[in-house]
Parts: sequence; structure tokens; C-alpha cells
Amino acid sequence: MKFLREKRLEAYTLKRPQEVLLVTVETAGEQDQIMIFKGFSSSLMRPTNFDPEVPILTEEAIIIQIDRLASPYHPHEPKYLQQGMTWEEMEIMLD
Repeated sequence: MKFLREKRLEAYTLKRPQEVLLVTVETAGEQDQIMIFKGFSSSLMRPTNFDPEVPILTEEAIIIQIDRLASPYHPHEPKYLQQGMTWEEMEIMLD
């Protein structure tokens, strides 16, 4: 599947609605932050396509870090469960 990482992260949040994932990525030299919650992904720094089949986390994107936060997410008072995870560390939790 072409967009496996995003779909796997979305599935993770479907199983854990009490968590929010904040994924920092770099694509073509530009950083973005993607929030994933209850199976949906949304960019915090650029417009998000209305079509859920259009990926936000492309295969070319380099995942810089993944933060796990408690839901509900409050941007001014985030409650971190785990910060600065690599894709490899998060991938273990997805299996």
C-alpha cells in the first residue's frame, strides 16, 4: 500500500481515542506538523485536502519525530505521554 505509514498511524489512533499523535515531518526541505486523532490526519501548518484518500504524510516525507499526547489536545497546555519518538520506535507500538 502506497501510504502505509499514515494509515497505520491512523489505525493506531482509532484503537486509542484517548491519544493524539503529533508528527513532525520534512518534505522537499519544508517542515510540517501533522496531527492524527481518531483515524484522521490533518496538517497544522498547511491546508488539508478534503479528500481523505489524498495523503498528508507522503512516502517521500521524512519523519523527524512523533509525540504522543493525551486527548483532548490543548495546544497551549499539551499533556505529553511520550515525546521525540522516531518512526522505528513508534512502529514497534503499531504491531
